[in-house]
Amino acid sequence: MAFQSYHINKAYQNVYYFLKDRQFSENFISNLRKKMGNIKVNGVTVTIRHPLKANDILEINNSPNPATSIMHCIIPLDIVYEDEYYLLVNKPSGLACMPSKSHYTKNLAGAICYYLSKSTPNFTLRIVNRLDKDTSGIIIVAKDSISQKEITNIDKVYYAICKGKIDKALTVDAKIQTIVNNGINQNKRIVSPDGKEAVTHVYPIKYNDKYSLIKLKLESGRTHQIRVHLSSINHPLLGDSLYGQTTDLITHTALICNEVAFYHPFLKKTLNFKVPFPPEFEQLIKKLF
Repeated sequence: MAFQSYHINKAYQNVYYFLKDRQFSENFISNLRKKMGNIKVNGVTVTIRHPLKANDILEINNSPNPATSIMHCIIPLDIVYEDEYYLLVNKPSGLACMPSKSHYTKNLAGAICYYLSKSTPNFTLRIVNRLDKDTSGIIIVAKDSISQKEITNIDKVYYAICKGKIDKALTVDAKIQTIVNNGINQNKRIVSPDGKEAVTHVYPIKYNDKYSLIKLKLESGRTHQIRVHLSSINHPLLGDSLYGQTTDLITHTALICNEVAFYHPFLKKTLNFKVPFPPEFEQLIKKLF
């Protein structure tokens, strides 16, 4: 059991009010209540109703949630960075982030749980940023509840190859709505005034009359955002069968998230990470441009 310490700078009616003041979720607080020993004040085990005084030292179990109960997958992980708080993994295209009926025995979540359960038997999965199955790139995993809560200012950069010529920077500001039929999510999104706010910034890197290599940054993080936005301006991503069409040039959507930066709340500094383009993506760039 690992603890996170807090130096209390003012009085609180009890531990609960401090946690709410720090914007901890009710689910996290509920899990803290379930077992004695999850909360200590000045080294003494207390309940969540214990009052706090200025200069008290509060310690709380940083991972009181039950272990994630999904099937473990023995898949080698391409680890970009790891410390006691975060694990960054370079996910290949073709590997789903989470288990589903079609990806039950082979998915990134199961591989991460297998890897981290060896050092943390009650490991709870907390993927900070997910990527579509066909999208490769950096995935951030928080190792405990507090690390997940405290991570801020995540900056992601995507690269893609789309159809058509994009020769100048542009911004797509269009709401995205999920298509639902009879209450069932159809796993497809559209641009709609009834959707959620979404902004995508597009920067050309290389281009010709048929294709463009572009860099993208998002102000929001909607599911399929890049794919929907590019398709809506008649520049669908190469290989995107859902919002464009398949191609013999690549076996999956030509999209990667290969640059990530975030402010590390415990190291007190911004960390920057970049992984190389996958060989298939690199070869496609050379072939098209």
